Amino acid sequence: MAGCGAIFDPPKLTASLEALEERMRASGFWDDQVEASKVSAEYSRTKRRLEEFAALEGRFDDLESTEELLREEMGGDAVDDELLQELVDGVAQMETELQRGEEQRFFGGKYDEGGAIVTIHSGAGGTESQDWTEMLMRMYLRWFERRGFRVEINDVLEGEEAGIKSAALTVQGENVYGLMGSEKGVHRLVRLSPFDSANRRHTSFASVDASPLVDESVDVEINDDDIRIDTYRSSGAGGQHVNKTSSAIRITHLPTNIVVQCQNERSQLQNKTVAMNMLKSKLVELEERKRAEELAKERGEVMNVNFGSQIRSYVLHPYQMVKDLRTGFEVGNAQSVLDGDLDGFVREYLVWRASGSAPRK
Repeated sequence: MAGCGAIFDPPKLTASLEALEERMRASGFWDDQVEASKVSAEYSRTKRRLEEFAALEGRFDDLESTEELLREEMGGDAVDDELLQELVDGVAQMETELQRGEEQRFFGGKYDEGGAIVTIHSGAGGTESQDWTEMLMRMYLRWFERRGFRVEINDVLEGEEAGIKSAALTVQGENVYGLMGSEKGVHRLVRLSPFDSANRRHTSFASVDASPLVDESVDVEINDDDIRIDTYRSSGAGGQHVNKTSSAIRITHLPTNIVVQCQNERSQLQNKTVAMNMLKSKLVELEERKRAEELAKERGEVMNVNFGSQIRSYVLHPYQMVKDLRTGFEVGNAQSVLDGDLDGFVREYLVWRASGSAPRK
């Protein structure tokens, strides 16, 4: 468990927890609600990390006991296949959890540890790209489920024939925004088109973006004169109420031309509240991006933070491969990736970004 201890650093976490507890016991702690909320959130995260370490320690002890049993059996005539499989599965599961624990060291951004507003948009190409956009949303929903994140679909704009034109999701969980840094950009699909009667190969594009999910403590000034609010009829689920009332909300921030919309809540007021929070998140992301560009210039670095940069190719024909164009990481089982197996790509990106490396050949 030495490696596990190095990843979690229990003594440091314990000291931090004690210091946070001391602050929370101080008189007048709750006088400043904003600061108190930040300290409480940090306390919860630190406590959770310690609990994760304790759980891993217990699992490691169980695996050691299983290994000892197998070693004893190896001296006899037969080995319990079920026990062997239990050990193999347990080691694989622990390796996955250790890798996720190690991710924490890559998150130093102000909003990395929180949730995110994730948006997906189809590129040029009509039905082909819209179908690809729906495939991407399905991929992310499955990945979020694997990671144990909570997801709310705020808006889905369906295509005329198939697929979707765009989607907006609120994703809550630990390090969601930090993890989604690996996914921001253009995703390219190459396949034999199911919509082409001649069965020709097509290339489709869709873009993914993520903004930090911010709370009330984050001050973002939005002037009423800077926004235009439009209402329209919802097209999503919700029965007759959705189809007969203009409850969906679209907000345009005129100075930046940022557009957000929400239609999945049952009332116009609820949709407006969600849409305003989405706008707030996107404005925070815009400021963070500008700050990153300025820091890069001061350091003399060339930093590609363009939303439109192509980051990953998904090839389904004439061979199967998914390749990240920044890190060079690739997987031959494209279907597993489309089913939500993204952890390898995310981890490689985090390591690559931390090292400041150029794209691999």
